[in-house]
Amino acid sequence: MTASATTRLYHVQLSPFCRKVRLTLAEKKIEVELLEERYWEKDPDFLRRNPAGKVPVMRHEGRVMSESQAICEYLDETHPNPPLLPKGALERYEVRRLCAWFDDKFHEDVTSKLVYERVNKKIMGQGHPDSRNVKTGAQRIRYHLDYMTWLLDQRRWLAGDVMTLADFAAAAHLSCLDYISDVDWTRYATVKDWYAKIKSRPAFRPLLADQIPGYPPPPQYTNLDF
Repeated sequence: MTASATTRLYHVQLSPFCRKVRLTLAEKKIEVELLEERYWEKDPDFLRRNPAGKVPVMRHEGRVMSESQAICEYLDETHPNPPLLPKGALERYEVRRLCAWFDDKFHEDVTSKLVYERVNKKIMGQGHPDSRNVKTGAQRIRYHLDYMTWLLDQRRWLAGDVMTLADFAAAAHLSCLDYISDVDWTRYATVKDWYAKIKSRPAFRPLLADQIPGYPPPPQYTNLDF
């Protein structure tokens, strides 16, 4: 962190919610100090920052903020360029609908069944993966990738003709799954092309540098021409 940076983000590398905030901060060119937070250990200092005991938590200009969607929308309002939410009410609705889709339904159906079972359980000392959950997540991701293909067949980006926070929300989840090789890109060319556009943005580079001890990423994770 440089002397001018006033933002801290308490995060976990393979949290899609943290990654969504990281992408937003980077797109807005806001300097940030990243601090790994083992939130499952329920450190009293961390619980004072966020009694809910969840990441991300952002300290920005003297304020402590939690909940990824609220943080991202705050950043978009206070740092409007480049915009990540459209001006029109219907267009903003669609972005928020898709952010909720990925952060709620996709997370419940897929991310929690794959990333959390394969990686988080071991890191947190919670035992071995539940094979039933892993199988369920691997089945359900196909439904979501089909839905993304349908959206992208009609639009340039997920929510419309310009990149928005909806794209960052989706990419945050898919990047976590890509880190553990749980996305079959060969079957979803349309989604792969969309992800390649997001992946090539400067804002995405810090995510590609992530390294989780004991879990090296596959070659395609950092390859822009995967």
